[in-house]
Amino acid sequence: MTIAFAPSYVLPLPPGHRFPMLKYELLPEQLLHEGTATASNFFAPEPPPLADVLLTHEAGYVHRLLHGQLTRQEERASGFPWSPALAHRELVLLGGTIGCARYALENASVALNIAGGTHHAFAGRPEGFCLLNDQAVAANWLLTHEGARVRQVLIIDLDVHQGNGTAALFQHEPRVCTFSMHGARNFPGRKEQSDLDIALPDGTGDAEYLAMLLDVLPGLLDGPTRPDFVFYLSGVDVLATDKLGHLSLSRAGCRRRDELVLSALRQRNLPTVVCMGGGYSEKISDIVEAHANTYRVAADLWD
Repeated sequence: MTIAFAPSYVLPLPPGHRFPMLKYELLPEQLLHEGTATASNFFAPEPPPLADVLLTHEAGYVHRLLHGQLTRQEERASGFPWSPALAHRELVLLGGTIGCARYALENASVALNIAGGTHHAFAGRPEGFCLLNDQAVAANWLLTHEGARVRQVLIIDLDVHQGNGTAALFQHEPRVCTFSMHGARNFPGRKEQSDLDIALPDGTGDAEYLAMLLDVLPGLLDGPTRPDFVFYLSGVDVLATDKLGHLSLSRAGCRRRDELVLSALRQRNLPTVVCMGGGYSEKISDIVEAHANTYRVAADLWD
């Protein structure tokens, strides 16, 4: 198991900002403290070459993002005030997910990015705390640079919010299958079309959620578009304690979700990258503990 993390993941934000940036500092500390990971499990990613970013994102948009020229509307849509540190952070996040993909492919193993899962970012615009779509960039990187080994990619998105940016980016790309299981009434208001969307009613709890997931996983993994590589977005905003989600999973249910997904991938020996996605519970400890469970499950399965 290898883990991507850089200090630049933790971006200073104005007082009172609703994004729980502190989780990116606390999560690696927790994993080290409890022994789920050691220092040797971590690597510090670097920004990828611009050409790799442009496999997914429009050149004009990337230029505006990197040079502080986002429009007021774009900056509002991103959810973050622009700064040079923000632009650098977004590139480093991409480097983390690409680095994880390289490791997972070479070792037929799992790699996890402490951040990432920026699934609301479109080719030419930001949305919902997402400026560059890291899993989409890494998927296109694999298809471009490792096409002999990776012919089909699956993106499993279990964040409470639909992966609308990811769905739009791959709508006409048959080599990437996108699956999003999300709250029907959650952000974004306008959903895009994934290859498979499951929109859940408010208040969906552990039993119904897990049964639905267990029902669809075999078809995704063993069907006509059987993947050579899998990205998993393990957002913990499915928790009943989440301020921005409307589902009602317990922490144990969220862990069981991870067990179902990751054990299915491990059984099939599929190289896998996991990105954390969202989590907005009132107590930061609820967020960190749920994210840490994902790492505990991965460590147990790939021990």
